[in-house]
Amino acid sequence: MDSLQALASQFGIASPSGRGFLSVLVTFFTAWLFTWAFIPRLREFAIRVGWADQPNERRLNKEPLPNAGGLAIYGGFLVSIIVAWALRPIAVDIVNIQVLAILLGGSLLVLVGFIDDQYGLTPLSRLLVQTLAAALLLVNDLRIDFNAIGFLPVVSEPLGTVLGSLMTIVWVLALTNAVNLLDGVDGVVGGVAFVASFVLLATAAQFPDRAAAVVLLAGLSGAALGYLRHNFNPSRILMGDAGSTLFGYTLAAVSLLGTLKFSAGASLLVPLIVLALPLLDTTQVVIGRLARGIRNPLGHPDKTHIHHRVLARTDSARRTAVILWLVALTCGALGMSLQGLPPTVIGATILVVLVCLVFVAYRRVRAHQREQATPPQATTGQASRTDSSEVN
Repeated sequence: MDSLQALASQFGIASPSGRGFLSVLVTFFTAWLFTWAFIPRLREFAIRVGWADQPNERRLNKEPLPNAGGLAIYGGFLVSIIVAWALRPIAVDIVNIQVLAILLGGSLLVLVGFIDDQYGLTPLSRLLVQTLAAALLLVNDLRIDFNAIGFLPVVSEPLGTVLGSLMTIVWVLALTNAVNLLDGVDGVVGGVAFVASFVLLATAAQFPDRAAAVVLLAGLSGAALGYLRHNFNPSRILMGDAGSTLFGYTLAAVSLLGTLKFSAGASLLVPLIVLALPLLDTTQVVIGRLARGIRNPLGHPDKTHIHHRVLARTDSARRTAVILWLVALTCGALGMSLQGLPPTVIGATILVVLVCLVFVAYRRVRAHQREQATPPQATTGQASRTDSSEVN
């Protein structure tokens, strides 16, 4: 029994049968199952009302494909957090307020993202709303401490607060848009978001004062996995901007609850590495567009994203998604290693992530095989396609 307790403590589990650990498991599986079960019903409704991406020269889908998956992701995430709160309320009032600020900011981006998915909004209007959501974090004291970043000079107050606030806004906007722009091939963002959130969950679990971050990341990773069950190629639904901005914003905001502040000499290095794939993708796209004389790099879609380049080489959406999942997982393992996590924790995290991804991908492939074997008249009214890509 003592050896089991010692092993559990390496993973940040105070007691395997304790209320805290069980609440995290319940949060994860609630988000996973709710999102997975809700998507088919949401998909049918979206088809009836026309919430769908229409085929055009920038997309590979041949028929209208529902793009309301972000609502299911948001629903699964929110329901799981409510369940977690009911099971194990967080005692610290300021943390409760910060969690509510994150949920409110995420809700705002889901609403605006959904409106953009269905009716279209200008890049400037989306950026203004994202800035407002970032400011919501600042007023609730969720910010980067400029003077705690070891490789930057220490400055006097209030300059340090101003610089930290600016860095926080840049961090939130960068990650929100980076994840959004990565959403271009079936399964990529769902898988990468699952990998990133689960890795950050395993990292935050090592610190007893980061229970709020652990719960939020458990809900986010579970929702990502539930969505991925329906999005691995060939996708039956897309998350749209509502889902991708929720993932990006929540990962950025939750990191401010503690995963950015992992020591007295805190650094942005670890989360930057864990989330390197979407950030590097956006960086190279923006630089490339600016070099071509495009003044508004976020408002001119093209096919220079990493997922487009990999897709061009593999000629397979499935292989593209799997390759990018592995890249994200490698970045996550490197980040955990730099954090100083034990090899057993890193290895176990990699194993759990791989098992979950293989499971949902296998289930989607088997489901598609059954769909193909079903007589056409039995699938009347359902959207189908040979491939899909939401190009940003």
